[in-house]
Amino acid sequence: MSASNVPSRYQLGSHTLAVPVSLHSTNRKRLCERLKNAKEVPSEAIVLLQGGEQKQLYCTDRDVLFRQESYFHWTFGVLEGDCFGAVEVDTARSILFFPRLPPEYAIWMGKIHELEHFKKKYGVDEVFFTDEIADVLTKKAPSVLLTLRGLNTDSGQYCREAAFDGISKFKVDNKSLHPEITECRVFKTPEEIEVIRFTNRVSSEAHKEVMRRIRPGMTEFELESLFHHFCYSQGGCRHVAYTCIAGSGHNCATLHYGHAGAPNDKKINDGDMCLFDMGGEYYCYTSDITCSFPANGKFTEDQRNIYEAVYKASRAVMAAVKPGVKWTDMHRLAERVQLTCLRDMGLLQGDVDEMMKCYLGAVFMPHGLGHFMGCDVHDVGGYPEGTKRIEEPGLRSLRTTRVLQKSMVLTIEPGIYFIDATLNPALENPETARFFNQEMLQRFRNFGGVRIEDDIVVTSDGMELMTCVPRTVPEIEALMAEGANLPPLFAPAVSSQGAS
Repeated sequence: MSASNVPSRYQLGSHTLAVPVSLHSTNRKRLCERLKNAKEVPSEAIVLLQGGEQKQLYCTDRDVLFRQESYFHWTFGVLEGDCFGAVEVDTARSILFFPRLPPEYAIWMGKIHELEHFKKKYGVDEVFFTDEIADVLTKKAPSVLLTLRGLNTDSGQYCREAAFDGISKFKVDNKSLHPEITECRVFKTPEEIEVIRFTNRVSSEAHKEVMRRIRPGMTEFELESLFHHFCYSQGGCRHVAYTCIAGSGHNCATLHYGHAGAPNDKKINDGDMCLFDMGGEYYCYTSDITCSFPANGKFTEDQRNIYEAVYKASRAVMAAVKPGVKWTDMHRLAERVQLTCLRDMGLLQGDVDEMMKCYLGAVFMPHGLGHFMGCDVHDVGGYPEGTKRIEEPGLRSLRTTRVLQKSMVLTIEPGIYFIDATLNPALENPETARFFNQEMLQRFRNFGGVRIEDDIVVTSDGMELMTCVPRTVPEIEALMAEGANLPPLFAPAVSSQGAS
């Protein structure tokens, strides 16, 4: 949090974005207006949320780096763990509850602040200790406590419902809050959009630095580490928004490469395509950017053809995005553009309409076109309660099928990948095998893939592109040439052998 004489903003370093805590009071007011219009919610209701817990790693006393639970952050902006928050629906008055800390906390963790400190820090109306929740709420005499329980349609997991000693004395409704607060999060305020813009600027510059600094012979994780360092040192992004994907060569065809079993550990070879999907996170607001480029800075003809097919799909979608457009139609548009380009380069043959009927687009792009983004990289609200997924190849992987509206923030991320697990069944099926130039396909078997991912906000008549990285082939090659004369990024690796 900022200096004590400016208690109403968050800023991690003078060169990073100052975020007013009024962002959260605006969010609370929006939430209360929705709840007051919900027929299931009576007057004198109180929202009760439980924040994230500070946890230790397995059975040790080693702290896991804390990151606030997203609904709680959206509502209150609290940095500390183990807190609760309440909002009176009729008035939007806010209450925070903090743990009562033992005296020895001051030795190990620092100053124990008075409750008034947190009241100023977070711009709320009242602050108490967590062991006072039952007494405080009893005096408020709510008609009902609105607690949060609902399914995250991306993870398939339920959010944690608030619980405290004495909650059984209150009438509790754990169904009405989730759809309303989730829908609030779908539509970003100008203050939220400004934070996401900042996170995009930082992450875009980090991607550009990676493209300048990459050299054949490096290992993928070296570029991942550069991205982390740049986002943190230059933008105050202590967290990244998700596990970095730093794929090269055949690894570019693994959609979520970079996990613990494949930790970005391949040596990058001259001639490899690279697919780096990495995003910083600032103040719990995320970015999600993918850049694809040749490791040596020069596209081959095949690399250029595949890249430009994805680029054309990306820009066709951007030209079509506006309020009232169906996201499913945008996905189909991207598939159609990519299939047309693959046919024009000779890799496919036949009628594109027939390819679309056979779902051939999903062979090359098995994931969805994009997703909502905000306090989570795959943000909530993609499938409102009662909405069913479309069970068609490609479309079934969409994280939302909604009609676009102003102030929605989404990613646009078409891609073309050469994945044995999708190609082999398509080649074994006569209905789809007829479209392939199988001889030409063989030279792409170890190509990997290309993805171009940008973050956009829907405006009243179109969209705003928040990502700012080189995208055309000439722009990418020029940037990489600019970095060619920079000194090596890292010193030679430390030997594993002891001193002689």
